[in-house]
Amino acid sequence: MSRPPASRGPTARLDFESGGYRYSIHRPLVTHPHYDTLLLASREYAEGGPVKLVELKPVVLEEGHEGLERVLEEVRLARLLHHPNIAGVYGYAVHDELPYIVMEHLRGCYLLTAMDAAVAVGRRLSPAFAAYVAAEVADALDHAHRCEGEDREPLHLVHRAVGPMRIRLGRNGRVQLTNFGAAYSELLGRIRSPDGLLRGDPAYIAPEILRGFLRPEPGQRDILTPRSLDGRADLFSLGLVLLEMLVASYPLDAPDTLWRDVKRRFPAEVRVEVPTFLELETLADRVLHFGPEEVQQVAEDLPAPLRRIVARALRPHPDERHPSADVLRDELRAWLQGLPRPYGAKEAEQELARLLQEASDLGGLAAHAGVERGVLPLPPDMDPNDFH
Repeated sequence: MSRPPASRGPTARLDFESGGYRYSIHRPLVTHPHYDTLLLASREYAEGGPVKLVELKPVVLEEGHEGLERVLEEVRLARLLHHPNIAGVYGYAVHDELPYIVMEHLRGCYLLTAMDAAVAVGRRLSPAFAAYVAAEVADALDHAHRCEGEDREPLHLVHRAVGPMRIRLGRNGRVQLTNFGAAYSELLGRIRSPDGLLRGDPAYIAPEILRGFLRPEPGQRDILTPRSLDGRADLFSLGLVLLEMLVASYPLDAPDTLWRDVKRRFPAEVRVEVPTFLELETLADRVLHFGPEEVQQVAEDLPAPLRRIVARALRPHPDERHPSADVLRDELRAWLQGLPRPYGAKEAEQELARLLQEASDLGGLAAHAGVERGVLPLPPDMDPNDFH
């Protein structure tokens, strides 16, 4: 799928204090119109101490108090999620009345950058690498889907935005799921999403969300949030990401002869949180018609066990998919353990390092990575030995 070039954004260093911490913004990490802006910064106690790299996500507030309430809600929700494969959220900072969500920074790159690097050097990510990354994300989703609120009641959380720019790959082999800002949950006192807002990335949306628009369920309040929505929607999104890693192309970019436009058009009041590369009706039609035959056609060259796992994750109806994220995780890990040489964090670390080095040597990544900035080479102001 083609992607427009990134906007450049400011690069000047900015220092400020907030909440007892001193922040120094070094440079943009992501400044792309399709994704949240992310800034790479260092943080230390105002009175001095160890310096830590963090990411700052500026939040443009809506009119009134609701915008700030959404910031606090995202921080509150993230603090309930404690898992090594989920990026931590430390809180928020304010500078010149603009709030920033303060997040953990894992040295490495986003999955999208790794996928683009592979394209740049003319090869695919290995099936083992793809399965390892997907298994680690499934482990994170399993924790999130089982998470409870402060009242010890299930949150019924759905990430809703699983995609290559929400998956962070560490240079140490660690994998993190990031950005729960679009998540659906039953957090006590949460603010409902605006009606008609398609949360997350439509390119990886589960078909049941679209069916909620086409055939609303009884009692459904929001046309894009079915009452039966649950974590299995995230498994479909992860299945698409896994298939994209395995075949080195976006699965729904199949020939147009496979698809037909939906009859019912989305009304003007339906808005998308992330712009789409296709007309929303065309994308929706492709998702809704991406059934077992289409999956088989795209995945025909994959190892048979992986093809079965992907096909199950991408079943059109949630009841036909893996019942929970831990089942998907365990199937992927069992396949990895059954390889002639078991594949884990160390092997993923080595493969990612080789890929980024190869792309750096060729100078190819700069031509392809239009979203994340500063991965290759490491900018001179970001000596990793200066931070811990």
